[in-house]
Amino acid sequence: MLIRTIEDLVSMARTKGSSDVHLVCGLAPKCRIDGQMEDLDSTPLSHEDLERYAQALAGEQYDEIRTIGELDLARDIGGTRVRVNLYRVQGHVSVALRLLSNVIPPLMALNLPPAVNDLPKLQRGIVLVTGETGSGKSTTLAALLDEINHTRRQHIITLEDPVEYMYKPDLCVINQREIGSDTRSYADGLRAILREDPDIILIGEMRDLDTIEIALTAAETGHLVFATLHTNSAADSVDRIVQVFPGEKQPQVRMQLSSTLQAVLAQQLLPKKNERGRIAACELMMVTPAIRNLIREGKTPQIDNAIQTSAQNGSITMDNALIQLYRNKYITAETAKNASHNYEYVKRAIGF
Repeated sequence: MLIRTIEDLVSMARTKGSSDVHLVCGLAPKCRIDGQMEDLDSTPLSHEDLERYAQALAGEQYDEIRTIGELDLARDIGGTRVRVNLYRVQGHVSVALRLLSNVIPPLMALNLPPAVNDLPKLQRGIVLVTGETGSGKSTTLAALLDEINHTRRQHIITLEDPVEYMYKPDLCVINQREIGSDTRSYADGLRAILREDPDIILIGEMRDLDTIEIALTAAETGHLVFATLHTNSAADSVDRIVQVFPGEKQPQVRMQLSSTLQAVLAQQLLPKKNERGRIAACELMMVTPAIRNLIREGKTPQIDNAIQTSAQNGSITMDNALIQLYRNKYITAETAKNASHNYEYVKRAIGF
């Protein structure tokens, strides 16, 4: 008999301000608070406990865990929207739950670079939001799309794995499609999407050649495309996209990317200095003619310098963003240095 139901655990985690819950055989339930793992309860979970949790969460899809080994879902649990990942580990099921806000935050409330507030006004091209898992990409994208929803009369289609934030249509028509249940894959969904009369497209993750190729085509044909990548900087994002393709196609991809890319926002969440919670540190590359030339010519190592010289357009490097956060007393010197791309540059700038 389970001591705690999934609803109990999610409710406890939400009360504590947790971002994630982890359920692992032989361990007490854990939660993540401000990036650190803490006990959510004291009773270790058995193999049987985990199987019951998995059955309750997966429902009719439970058998997929046996055959595939992992399963992504989204559920409403006790009034909280939760992203669920079930996965097998040495014969046991483990559960990772990401607690999502029930309310999409206003874009202005996210402490992003000021120029980000202009991104919902774009009419076409690609906007990338990048960063490691748990860096707030989904929240930023949801805020961007919801701003469009409240300010423009257009058609938004999202492709997500799974659907996370639920939008309430205002001025826009919004269709949210889930990979696996509404379409087989990102690539299949994208092939169909161009026949569905979208103005704005959200791609949960640009993870393979087909997805990237169709996304570039969509942007070239006048659509506004938002997407995520698991990269830590603007330059890395350009390289990641190009390097997915075989060598003979890379010049063409650089040309397409140079003409369609509008902005790259790379973000990480860092612990605040004097209070609980975390704050976003963001690199923003607003694509200028000079940066388009660097992308086209394959000179990505020079992109950091180009971002520095594009400050008047709203661009900022990650290191300069960290220095600003430190000087404004949001983060400690140690946090700034540890999160930096150029440790010595940040160390000199903050004087430690």
